Amino acid sequence: MTSHPSPSPIKLNDLTHPIVAGLISVIVNYGGTFILVFQAARIAGLSPEQTASWVWSVSIGVGVTGLFLSWKYREPIITAWSTPAAAFLVTALATTPYNEAVGAYIISAAAFVLLGISGYFDKLIKLIPTGIASGLLAGILLQFGIGAFGGASADPVLVGILLTSYLILKRFSPRYAVVGILIIGLAYLLIQQRVDLSGLQLQLAKPVFTMPAFSLNALLSVALPLFLITLTGQYMPGMLVLRNDGFKTSANPIVTTTGLGSLIMAPFGSHAFNIAAITAAIATGREAHEEPSKRWVAGIAAGIFYILVGVFGVTLAAVFMVFPATFITSLAGLALLGTIGGSLSSALSDARTREASLITFLASAANINMLGIGGAFWGLVIGLFAYVVLNTGFRRSAR
Repeated sequence: MTSHPSPSPIKLNDLTHPIVAGLISVIVNYGGTFILVFQAARIAGLSPEQTASWVWSVSIGVGVTGLFLSWKYREPIITAWSTPAAAFLVTALATTPYNEAVGAYIISAAAFVLLGISGYFDKLIKLIPTGIASGLLAGILLQFGIGAFGGASADPVLVGILLTSYLILKRFSPRYAVVGILIIGLAYLLIQQRVDLSGLQLQLAKPVFTMPAFSLNALLSVALPLFLITLTGQYMPGMLVLRNDGFKTSANPIVTTTGLGSLIMAPFGSHAFNIAAITAAIATGREAHEEPSKRWVAGIAAGIFYILVGVFGVTLAAVFMVFPATFITSLAGLALLGTIGGSLSSALSDARTREASLITFLASAANINMLGIGGAFWGLVIGLFAYVVLNTGFRRSAR
């Protein structure tokens, strides 16, 4: 059993930064990728009640599992729905009956429970060299860093305000840089009347149970791809995010807990949830708190925010989605600058593995998509191949 050092006591002034980090990770998740869930629901022909149930099940599930894991292990274990899986379902649900898709969700979730219990995934993660893991993380996050400035063409004033505020705060009060740009950005949007919440009404979501059906077609065309996409696109980079920032919790209870949560919530529409990757980096790095032992509060905060969104279903999800895309991408990119910089530094620090780590970084940043599997997996495969070729076997002797 893994022992965990006792964290130092949490004081009131230690709460601000991790809570804001948790909030930003939630905003980025809903504002950035949740539209995929609504697209998949529309293609599947789901009713508004079934769609709200999907939002309820995935939000409550993510919130409860993340809150539980962060509290139990005193580490910022942020959970999230599987974004690449949601993208996959946009096409898969067009040809698969919804009750069979729910059956496929259950099979995929059960497979994750078995994987977590077996312990093999944790052993696999430990075999990945540090430089390769750091290069992978930097490559995955690179597009988000670029996104911090990518909106300047369409919305130069908003991006300029966020960037200038970030630099000034980073220079004079680095602890409040991310908190500051969130507040300043929201204030600017409200003053410009670019966030319209006038027609919003709080409504409690009601879970809708769907009796699952099982078929060979759904097993092969939904359950198997769902399992592989979530494993390679979420669990693998997500665990490497935790490891990169020095957190040591075993992957086994994380995979088991999130798999069990997905299993319970599947009949209510939840496709899959897992450890977060991109949004986790917002909460695991120095921006969340200077002391790693106090960053677990970000996991608790994110869990509570997710549960609140889940209770009110589509209503609060819609709040996050009315934010301009430029605000979401700039906020995420600036919040991740420290993590990107730290990952690059770690990836390139060892001269012996530098080239393999650089290849991993570039291959991951290229976001290769083959056989229905996303860029994180292929970046890791290419990086490990380079590492094996360059760093094992017989070496040419120096002259």
